[in-house]
Amino acid sequence: MRFTWLLPIVALVPLLAMAATSEVVPAQDKGETMTRTEVTRIIANANRIVAPNGVQELVKVPINGIDQWLSIRGRDRRNPILLVLHGGPGSPNIPDDYLYQSPWEDYFTVVQWDQRGAGKTYAANAEQQMAPGMTVEGMTDDAAQVVQYLRTRFDKQKIFLMGHSWGTVLGTRLAQQHPDWFYAYIGVGQVVNVRRNEELGYAFALQQAKASGNAAALKELQAIAPYPGTAPLTLERLGVRSKWEMYYGGLTYGRQNLDYRSDVEELSPDYSLKELDAINKGGAFSIRHLKSALIDIDFDNATRFGCPVILFVGAHDETTSHVLAEQWFDKLQAPSKHLVMFADSAHMVMEEQPGRFLMHLVDDALPLAQKAGDAAPAEVARDR
Repeated sequence: MRFTWLLPIVALVPLLAMAATSEVVPAQDKGETMTRTEVTRIIANANRIVAPNGVQELVKVPINGIDQWLSIRGRDRRNPILLVLHGGPGSPNIPDDYLYQSPWEDYFTVVQWDQRGAGKTYAANAEQQMAPGMTVEGMTDDAAQVVQYLRTRFDKQKIFLMGHSWGTVLGTRLAQQHPDWFYAYIGVGQVVNVRRNEELGYAFALQQAKASGNAAALKELQAIAPYPGTAPLTLERLGVRSKWEMYYGGLTYGRQNLDYRSDVEELSPDYSLKELDAINKGGAFSIRHLKSALIDIDFDNATRFGCPVILFVGAHDETTSHVLAEQWFDKLQAPSKHLVMFADSAHMVMEEQPGRFLMHLVDDALPLAQKAGDAAPAEVARDR
């Protein structure tokens, strides 16, 4: 049995939970079946990094009193480091990064971090060990320690910092606190003002429900009006708003759910069944500790950066409002700033338009490291 639990706290990346079993996958051409173990072995072998100067590791690092897991992958250690802060909170990227990340690894050493309370890190620690640091401030400091570990281990003065959804909360704070550590801060699905975000996401879902004559959606959405209003922003109320905003493509453009992503996670070669189960448990744990703080996140006036800022925005993103992200970008003060609007994406840009996402990573971010000599040599090209 597999199920998805979507907790739309502040309209951030949903928590995908899988009660995974050893379901068999039809091998159509051979008239056989394959176990999960066989499928993950094939994926792992195809995704193996064999370049002599490459790196491919799943490593457990002691950070602020607990063991925290990192995936470190790249085909040339001379390339700059790109640290990705996943969404949720509690929704790790490691189990589905093989869907889109491999081409990044030609240009960056990509680090995916299972944050405190998420995935492999949740599975590796007792809740009572993790609880003291389960605050926005505590997890920002966790992120700082990860950066320091990477800078020291790979002998890098600067790295790239990318936040997605909830990860932009940590990323914005960290980039503003330590701008000298980063070539650039890259915000994807940028969180700006959570309460205003909820208003806009609800209005989108309600308008779409009316336009399509969806009686079930209208009934549920009208039952939580005014939203968010002054009533407590319970998980139930948040869930209704997020359910219908996702249904109408505000999370993944053209899709009503995230089944495609949860299916990919179930076949992750980097996650055991126990760790897949930990996504659900860790998500619930993370939400319990962070919900009250997240609802008051407001970066409207947090607009000064000491490092370059790049925003990747889905033109149909209603999960973290593209409207708020564009308005925030206009107010930013930074050494340089750049916004890319992806026409056929909502919130899951790297999965919805992976080729264009890669192109902009290479064209808009990578040159900042190349100018500092922090990149592997380019290919040798000749014209006749």
